[in-house]
Amino acid sequence: MKLLRRILVTLVIVVFAAYAGVVGYMYVNQRALQYDAKGEVFNLADAALPDAENIAVPSGDGVVNGWYQAPRAGMPLIVYYKGNSGSFTKEHERYEQFVADGYGFVAFDYRGFPASPGVISQDGILEDATTVYDWAAAKGVPILIWGRSLGSGPSTYVASVREAKGLLLETPFLSAVTVAGERYPFLPVALVMADQFPVNEWILNVDEPVLVAHGTGDTTIDVSNGERVHALAPNKDELWIERGAGHSDLWDRGIWGHAKPFFERAVSN
Repeated sequence: MKLLRRILVTLVIVVFAAYAGVVGYMYVNQRALQYDAKGEVFNLADAALPDAENIAVPSGDGVVNGWYQAPRAGMPLIVYYKGNSGSFTKEHERYEQFVADGYGFVAFDYRGFPASPGVISQDGILEDATTVYDWAAAKGVPILIWGRSLGSGPSTYVASVREAKGLLLETPFLSAVTVAGERYPFLPVALVMADQFPVNEWILNVDEPVLVAHGTGDTTIDVSNGERVHALAPNKDELWIERGAGHSDLWDRGIWGHAKPFFERAVSN
């Protein structure tokens, strides 16, 4: 019996040590695990945006780099908050469509992402997001906010503390810690995760009309996140759920056909 007890105690110690090691590794390396900040930066000259310009907006103790084009007379400007993967520049097809329909846009990399120097953190991303919004608002035209994936965090935060015409959330999370908890239910992510992006709290203070778009085939952020965000929005507009669409499919599946009418409704109110 004593031998069995010793074996069990040893086994418990080994399991506990292994679990503590996993938690410790996640804590120390959490931002490397959370963010996918590597990727190619495309030159503006290679995009079909001949009237757009490179911008460098001071933020914190550095700058964030992006692209800007003014809207056609009488049209609004879209402040676009990118997702987690790579650089904003790879989504130039979106900006080309915005411009083709008369919208202006500003898009950029948060600090620590490919086009902008610095260290990634939630505080830094929120500061960059608010700074770029204020830069855009100073242009004196109506502002629309579009947040995709990771960008649903800063875009919702900005909409909660600034006044825009509308907020579009594409594949949003209820919070970053919700997604982490769904992915790693055996780890105490709520206790150790630094950058939690509580969209579920910020959305309660968003007065702007909100459109949420998500796909049922999204394996990165489950569609239930988008459904719950929409349910919490005080000023709900459309909830577009595209059957079978994955996390990066909504542009090709026709999100612009939902975004454009939403923006028209939002600006007209």
